[in-house]
Amino acid sequence: QLQLVESGGGLVQPGGSLRLSCAASGFRLDNYAIGWFRQAPGKEREGVSCISRGGGTTYTPTSVQGRFTVSRDNAKNTVYLQMNSLKPEDTAVYYCAADVRRFGCSLSSSNYDSWGQGTQVTVSS
Repeated sequence: QLQLVESGGGLVQPGGSLRLSCAASGFRLDNYAIGWFRQAPGKEREGVSCISRGGGTTYTPTSVQGRFTVSRDNAKNTVYLQMNSLKPEDTAVYYCAADVRRFGCSLSSSNYDSWGQGTQVTVSS
């Protein structure tokens, strides 16, 4: 199983920004489609963005479109989730995950095989 590590979470005021990182060691992240998911207490896991294996295709649902952006830095072997204009309802644990089978990406969590441990994002004044 691939090992992924998220970082960059924290406490931020409404309207603020955070950039989450998903890093890997021992393998190339650009060989896999990567998804970002979040889970708030008492709620189901929700996909918030994904990027295809080659990085040419991204997908962001309308719920966060215009505020969340996913990108890759292949030189740093890292995938980022830039989150702007954060709202209290964005509070959740955020996870990155790798799809080892498909080239394209989706927001279906069942497509993903390896998951990081998550990073907490809290949006509060």
